[in-house]
Amino acid sequence: MAEITLGRYLFERLHQLEVNTIFGVPGDFNLSLLDKIYEVEDAHGKNSLKWAGNANELNAAYAADGYSRVKGLGCIVTTFGVGELSALNGIAGSYAEHVGVLHVVGVPSISSQAKQLLLHHTLGNGDFTVFHRMSNNISQTTAFISDINSAPAEIDRCIRTAYIRQRPVYLGLPANLVDLLVPASLLNTPIDLSLQPNDPDAQEEVIETVLELIHKAENPVILVDACASRHGCKEEVRKLVETTQFPVFTTPMGKGVVDEGGVDGELLENDPNLISKVAARLVSGKSVSSRFGGVYVGTLSKPEVKEFVENADLILSVGAILSDFNTGSFSYSYKTKNIVEFHSDHTKIRQATFPGVQMKEALQNLNSRVAPAAAHYKVKPVPKIKLANTPATGNVKLTQEWLWTKVSSWFREGDIIITETGTSAFGIVQSRFPNNTIGISQVLWGSIGFSVGATLGAVMAAQEIDPNKRVILFVGDGSLQLTVQEISTMIRWNTTPYLFVLNNDGYTIERLIHGETATYNDIQPWENLALLPTFKATHYDAIRVATVGEAEDLFKNKEFGKNSKIRLIEVMLPKMDAPQNLVKQAQITAATNEQQ
Repeated sequence: MAEITLGRYLFERLHQLEVNTIFGVPGDFNLSLLDKIYEVEDAHGKNSLKWAGNANELNAAYAADGYSRVKGLGCIVTTFGVGELSALNGIAGSYAEHVGVLHVVGVPSISSQAKQLLLHHTLGNGDFTVFHRMSNNISQTTAFISDINSAPAEIDRCIRTAYIRQRPVYLGLPANLVDLLVPASLLNTPIDLSLQPNDPDAQEEVIETVLELIHKAENPVILVDACASRHGCKEEVRKLVETTQFPVFTTPMGKGVVDEGGVDGELLENDPNLISKVAARLVSGKSVSSRFGGVYVGTLSKPEVKEFVENADLILSVGAILSDFNTGSFSYSYKTKNIVEFHSDHTKIRQATFPGVQMKEALQNLNSRVAPAAAHYKVKPVPKIKLANTPATGNVKLTQEWLWTKVSSWFREGDIIITETGTSAFGIVQSRFPNNTIGISQVLWGSIGFSVGATLGAVMAAQEIDPNKRVILFVGDGSLQLTVQEISTMIRWNTTPYLFVLNNDGYTIERLIHGETATYNDIQPWENLALLPTFKATHYDAIRVATVGEAEDLFKNKEFGKNSKIRLIEVMLPKMDAPQNLVKQAQITAATNEQQ
């Protein structure tokens, strides 16, 4: 074909970047655009893209976010006004947490805009740009297409920006333009996804200073946060740890960015003595996992982790997002001023900032030169690894403390583990991931219900990568009620996630902060085990566990370990039971709120 429609051009470009599931809700201003999804074909002439068809736009935004965290870019399509505004909470979360999402909005035709017609979905004042302006502050860039000739280049710019900067981008497409033709040959030139090179002089100053600090350091540590993953620096971090053998720690948001060396549940089934073997392996050797020391959360850290990190004489921080829940309410207390922060768009050394020295290139340069500077370092053992090996104890009631330590032995290499804001996000810090695990948790934005929509996005992405890859959700009974409809979409596409619903009778995290007995922290109890059949699931498991023995039996069940069907597991827990780090965080938050 010499020409293709502009709508198809958009989706062909996304397909070139392996974005093969589009999330959103149909509306009259985007219907013609959605037709073009089904025109994108693979080499065998089969449709390459899926239209997920979400229950609402907020869920779709969460899903696009979860998809992006697995594949690097997600896309949501909404309609003008009512649709796009419903998505903005999810889009804001993606902006806050550095997640690349393309938000495509079907808008009224150019002629309708020019005539300022009193159309539905408008404010009735003839202003068709008001919603576009609302998105400006939560978008890395925006485009409101009005010219077919420049439209392909604008689409390319928006996709590139979302991918490179890992932030949402707003793209408004008028309904009358999506059927107009553009040269198909434009698709032959791939979108340039390369980063702009760092300023060589500034980068050299950074590297020389960092090498000097490393050469003088006796107790250096590497602290890894979420943006190391978002901006594609996992490999650079791995090489830095392996080359220097410095101890490496993560933040709660960074959990899963580096290999932790946890027990692989699949291997454990075949070797009950594996826990001791893995523990021995982790304290020797030169793998990244052997240098993993745990999760650092300021005063909420395990004592041995807190002491180790805060007594370091050099901190190499990669991709930090220093939010309150990510830092134990800003309780970092380093004893050294020798702190190097590598960020996606700048580097900071002590009080000096180097704009434009991006961490990916800077780390690559550092890795090529760091070995001599680190040669003097005498490898110190990281905090001792404690892996759960608790035998079944029959009818003892489940607790958060038992769950988060024991579940580590059920995880497998390659799992995608999603935790909801609340007890789950804090509890997962106590677990240990097997290598090559992806952790998803919205620690900064903290919008309850995010995890259910994100699970849909993650499981759609996982299916495209490897049908055997497990996607595991931990969500509270209260948070579930905000976005439960998206389980219906999971069933629609025959996905097979594990949905662990932690039933502690309401909003425990809120009760811990304020209002332990207040009715506003109560929820209407649901029959959670009836959800899957309610949404017309035909091949599923609905399981309730309330005791240690029941949970042990479940984790040991080999069939349960295979993601062959969708499963909802209701975990019954005491109302005020919570991970200890959450209890401490809630006390700090409550005190802070009262002071303010």
